[in-house]
Amino acid sequence: MTQANVENQTANPIDNDVRQRFFIQESPVRGDVVRLSRSYANTIAQKPYPEAIKRLLGEMLTAASLLIGTVKVEGRLSLQLQSSDSDSLLNWAMAECDQSGVIRALASWKADTDEQVQAWDKMTSANEAFAELGTPNQGVLFINIQPEGGDPYQSIVERSHDNLADCLAHYQKQSAQIPTLINLASDGLQAGGILVQLLPRRDDEEQEHVDNDLWPRLSVLTRTIKSEELTSLPANELLYRLYNEEDVVLPEPVALEFGCTCSKEKCEQAIEQIGESEALEICDEQGGKLEMDCGFCGEIYRFDKDNVAEIFA
Repeated sequence: MTQANVENQTANPIDNDVRQRFFIQESPVRGDVVRLSRSYANTIAQKPYPEAIKRLLGEMLTAASLLIGTVKVEGRLSLQLQSSDSDSLLNWAMAECDQSGVIRALASWKADTDEQVQAWDKMTSANEAFAELGTPNQGVLFINIQPEGGDPYQSIVERSHDNLADCLAHYQKQSAQIPTLINLASDGLQAGGILVQLLPRRDDEEQEHVDNDLWPRLSVLTRTIKSEELTSLPANELLYRLYNEEDVVLPEPVALEFGCTCSKEKCEQAIEQIGESEALEICDEQGGKLEMDCGFCGEIYRFDKDNVAEIFA
């Protein structure tokens, strides 16, 4: 990987919202770098999140964007955190990315009292918000995958560490038997991360050509990344700083952007589940209108009694 290649590629305008895959030539090592800027800002602008939750959602969005690169199905991947402690200040949080690079996130938290608001004001890091799930082995972390046209499936990730990155790396190693390094960072304005994996050798011939010192070498280098580098450096420059002595191959990057899957049709389906009589009662209580708003993007869908009747016609 040459400096010239980096300079040519870092001129790309999508560098601040991108997933850049990379490979180490003639080796079983692959990885991805994710950088989020405008897409992340658009996501957290939807609600008045406390600073610690903003940063946690940045890490979760980055992680979802990294992990979907390891999934060989078309569809969506989401991460979900669920507190098991009724006294926790964080109720739940989720972040999602699809194969086309559309991301979104949402969280629910407690800020009903001055004491709770003050507690959030004292938190400044994603790890502090993550800790609101409880101590290790408490709280629940899920990975959900929704293939296009297929049945969804869910994996439970062990709360083995006190931060999201190490929990996900541990899960990859334990469940998929793939040694994985994950670094995540978010400063409340931008977010970024890197995932590096040592894939299984395909055959004995490949094993003979593998540099057995490569993975230990890359592991040491990857752990030297600073948080500010993950959130500020273009993906290709970051890779050059880390692995400039390796033969790094860079396929075309994938642009990432904020987006939502809400729609009027989905709201109509939700009204069908409520039932006609209850939907009409809600209309009466709300001055003849039934309003449904999307927490992800803020879009408001309005239905009057005639609209409700049409749904059940």
